[in-house]
Amino acid sequence: MAVASVAARGSRWRRLGIGARITAVFGLGALLLSVSMGGIAYFTVRHFLVGERESAAQHQAFANADLIRSSLQSGDTQYSALLASLDAGSDSHSVLVHSKTPYQSSLSLSIESIPTRLRDEVEAGSAATQTYPAQPQGTIEIAVGVPIPSVHASYFEVFSLSDLAHTLRVLSLTLIGAGIFTTLLGTALGRFARDQSLRPLAAVSRAAVSIAGGQLDTRLEPETADPDLEDLTDSFNAMVDQLQERIEREGRFNSDVSHELRSPLTTLAASLEVLEADRADLPPRSQRALTLLSDDLRRFQRMVGDLLEMSRVDAGSVDVFLEEVHVGELVHHAVEAGVRSLGDGATAPPVVIEPDVATLHVGVDKRRFERVMANLLENASLYGGGATRVTVAAVASATTLLDGAHDDIEIAVEDAGPGIRPLERDKVFERFYRGSASGRRGTGTGTGLGLALVAEHVRIMHGRTWVEPSSSGGARFVVALPIYDGPTGDEEVW
Repeated sequence: MAVASVAARGSRWRRLGIGARITAVFGLGALLLSVSMGGIAYFTVRHFLVGERESAAQHQAFANADLIRSSLQSGDTQYSALLASLDAGSDSHSVLVHSKTPYQSSLSLSIESIPTRLRDEVEAGSAATQTYPAQPQGTIEIAVGVPIPSVHASYFEVFSLSDLAHTLRVLSLTLIGAGIFTTLLGTALGRFARDQSLRPLAAVSRAAVSIAGGQLDTRLEPETADPDLEDLTDSFNAMVDQLQERIEREGRFNSDVSHELRSPLTTLAASLEVLEADRADLPPRSQRALTLLSDDLRRFQRMVGDLLEMSRVDAGSVDVFLEEVHVGELVHHAVEAGVRSLGDGATAPPVVIEPDVATLHVGVDKRRFERVMANLLENASLYGGGATRVTVAAVASATTLLDGAHDDIEIAVEDAGPGIRPLERDKVFERFYRGSASGRRGTGTGTGLGLALVAEHVRIMHGRTWVEPSSSGGARFVVALPIYDGPTGDEEVW
């Protein structure tokens, strides 16, 4: 149980994060330092002041006892006047015991209020001093007892330390305030040390985010790096160099392979057309084989085209021609073109366009947008039983709520399939990712590149894409494009 408790505390400590732990260590260190130094200072000063007061009290008590001895030896028995004539401050009171009869200088002090141990020592013939809390006030007092055996008397003098207690209270409050200030200062220094210590790591984090976003030319600057992080800087830059080289090598490989495959594919396609022209003369078994060959060849051509497009995107050599077009015309023609690409027997889903959207304009590359819609319709056909409808609506974008920028146009393709699991909704736009869809949705004849190309084309056109559940329980793929806010009048139409 103890081991588990320690492990749980260690886990909670690690969850605070490096910055929080640095700040906490500085703050706790300052607190412990303040408590220890404040305690040492308080008890040292207290011991010194109390010792000084005890020494002064003893000196005064012995001097007064000597005066009483001289007076009693001379026959002076005016005890009250004798006690009143002593050199005693306002914070001390005296008790004289002569012939076992006590006489006090103040009604607030009696022989019974003096500690018994002190009286016993004085009666035994020894001078004694004792510090004790007085009742019922609770203040600290010093009692000094001096035996005067030559006149059969004992002298006691009690000194109040209320002024010293007040001084010690002020000192303790001052030390507590200084401790609080030191703790806050230590915490502030901890935050400063955290910021200074993590600043180089923040540069590493920003560089990693840039690289994850596709900016493979990002590097850490060695001349501005922290000397203690020089090895990390060199390793990070070397890692990025290798990553960039590998990605470029794979991109060149894909591009070269795709280009090399286009020539034999063209020859196969031409030969297949010759066979298709004589299909009627072939036996039924050969016709079925020809159909399978034709379908696979078209799929192979599509895959090669997708790979070439991806290689151009990776190489940054894509050509983009953004034009201002009517949303309504754009979507209708893109859906019709996408349905035609699905082949015979495919039916166009209904297109629902909000009335206030049809006249709006967007800046798009029409060829890329047509490819986006074709891929989304093909995806719905392969994995969702076909698209059930296409909706077009204007919505407020995230930037609209912040700075009043333009709205977005959302074009959504819905299907009535089994939908996409939440954990897969981001992964479906990755290259060659098919996940559970390949085993449970449709025929599974996709290449795994269609949705990845959708995301790339939409990004190039300054838009966003995502997938969410449809109202029927299927998948709803959404493409958001910014509304064109430039001048209108010479816009392109389909």
